[in-house]
Amino acid sequence: MVVEELARSASSTEDQNNPNPNPRKPSPNSGEDSELEEGEIVDPDDSSLKQELSADIPYQPHPLENSWTFWFDNPSAKSKQAAWGSSIRPIYTFSTAEEFWSLYNNIHHPSKLAVGADFHCFKYKIEPMWEDPVCDNGGKWTVTFGRGKSDTCWLYTLLAMIGEQFDHGDEICGAVVNVRNRQEKIALWTKNASNEAAQLSIGRQWKEFLDYKETIGFIFHEDAKRLDRAAKNRYSL
Repeated sequence: MVVEELARSASSTEDQNNPNPNPRKPSPNSGEDSELEEGEIVDPDDSSLKQELSADIPYQPHPLENSWTFWFDNPSAKSKQAAWGSSIRPIYTFSTAEEFWSLYNNIHHPSKLAVGADFHCFKYKIEPMWEDPVCDNGGKWTVTFGRGKSDTCWLYTLLAMIGEQFDHGDEICGAVVNVRNRQEKIALWTKNASNEAAQLSIGRQWKEFLDYKETIGFIFHEDAKRLDRAAKNRYSL
């Protein structure tokens, strides 16, 4: 699976940041016979040589095709009187694979978030709100999990988005995980809800990336704004 390969790349990213994570201390005699005699073979496990070579390799981050921003909607800041979305705050914008892993490895995953929390990852300059001009005519696919069961699929969703694994990647706005009392939901937001072919392609690929076997539905934001919880799925897979 493509997403699993991206997940395994985390270890290789760490290796690039730490070319020799467990260097051995140089031998007391390391200063002697430092020059190779003619015909002498270099010991491939020589740590001093590895350190010398790694010092000559410049740090080369891996840029993403798009920059992305993490947003957090703090449940403790929400109130019935406050306007929807008023408590959403941007956390950090990242543009390289290394920045992503540094963030991901130091933030709470969905299973550790407080009930009522919403954690978003959207393309830079797209706000996770219906009112955003890019999202206004869009919609969302949604998958549902039991409480504490969405961590892996949240990661796979993030990797599929930032790794540009969708054939219609330009249609992707971002994703959000909603943590509630009995369940967690991950929603994938897209730009043009009426583009049925693109939405169905995204939905099929997303299910494949997550290995998700249940039926998923797509709701237009327009319907959600008008009908709230009574909005029905326009597409299903």
